[in-house]
Amino acid sequence: MSFDDDATVFNVVMNHEEQYSIWPDYKEIPNGWRAVGKSGSKKECLAYIDEVWTDMRPLSLRRHMEAIEREASRSTR
Repeated sequence: MSFDDDATVFNVVMNHEEQYSIWPDYKEIPNGWRAVGKSGSKKECLAYIDEVWTDMRPLSLRRHMEAIEREASRSTR
């Protein structure tokens, strides 16, 4: 089995920063990543990621940017 074998089943995984990847089903998911409940062919999993991962910024950056925006809106009142 390999990453390019059509018979390989993959899991969609996500890390603590809400960044997505795929991982072969026959391997243990690495520390820091968790399965999100989607599995299938490489093509299916990548299509799923394209659909759900609409903001590629890491979670910590999104939160930081939101805090800056909140602070800016408070100072303009």
